[in-house]
Amino acid sequence: MEIIHGTTDFQLNTNTAVAMGKFDGIHIGHRKLLESILDKKKSGLKACIFTFDPAPSVLFGLSDGRELSTREEKRILFEKMGVDILVEFPMTRETAAIPAEDFVREYLSKRVGARYIAAGEDVSFGSRGAGNAALLQHLKEKLGYELSIIKKVCVEGAEVSSTRIRSLIEAGDVETAAKLLGSSYTVSGVVSDGRKLGRTIGFPTANIYPGADKLMPRKGVYLSKVRIWDKDKAQIKEYAAISNVGCKPTVSEEPVMGVETFLYDFEDNIYGQVIEVELLAFHRPETRFESVEALKCQLQMDIFAGRQWHNTTKNM
Repeated sequence: MEIIHGTTDFQLNTNTAVAMGKFDGIHIGHRKLLESILDKKKSGLKACIFTFDPAPSVLFGLSDGRELSTREEKRILFEKMGVDILVEFPMTRETAAIPAEDFVREYLSKRVGARYIAAGEDVSFGSRGAGNAALLQHLKEKLGYELSIIKKVCVEGAEVSSTRIRSLIEAGDVETAAKLLGSSYTVSGVVSDGRKLGRTIGFPTANIYPGADKLMPRKGVYLSKVRIWDKDKAQIKEYAAISNVGCKPTVSEEPVMGVETFLYDFEDNIYGQVIEVELLAFHRPETRFESVEALKCQLQMDIFAGRQWHNTTKNM
């Protein structure tokens, strides 16, 4: 997948099918956009994602910058799905001030070579957010592109949106969030060579510390699944697991949120490797115990309950 990042000075010398949006979380509504452009590959068009980096809400101080999907997570997913080109358009005060019609003419039509555009019905772009579905409709014949405006998707009587998913994640309701995302919520990172306290009490764990741009779920213990890439990223192995999201209050009260994961029946050394932790279900809140021995007893109960859960569900 070709990635264009951090520049407005680019030119794609091909015809494209473009999906346009912020793509935070890549939920089932976003996937309809993606399916739309991927289908156009049959007609000889290159599938292109056009997104904004950072999101306009971050640029204008309306968001703290924590995302459901980090830039790297989005890149991995887009490539897996078969996207050919990803444009991460730099969002600055200057580019945000581009008049909406100029934006469509100069960037979507001329530089990206859009012959097909897919966008959500609430799409917004250009100076003061004046660009919308109506403008795309108005310009399509002049600029020679086909247009699909994708309607919002509803689940359980409410619209699927990144805002709704954020609220669910922050409440720890990863099961409902998974229905809206189309897959389980994941947190990924490099396994840290930390204090190895879990190993000393018989529960060796893989610890990762996602960056400040990742939205972390409610603190607590989750039933999970772990994917491990080998060192050349050629093969992925999956393991049932149980994970703690939080700051380990019994042993350290770390200043940053992390994910500490115990993989059942696993003894390999994976320090320094990238893992992806799928949070499947909330088990209990994070708790400060009076002693390490009390923590150890609770971990034994958690792991027993976790094994039972994994054995009786279809997630593994």
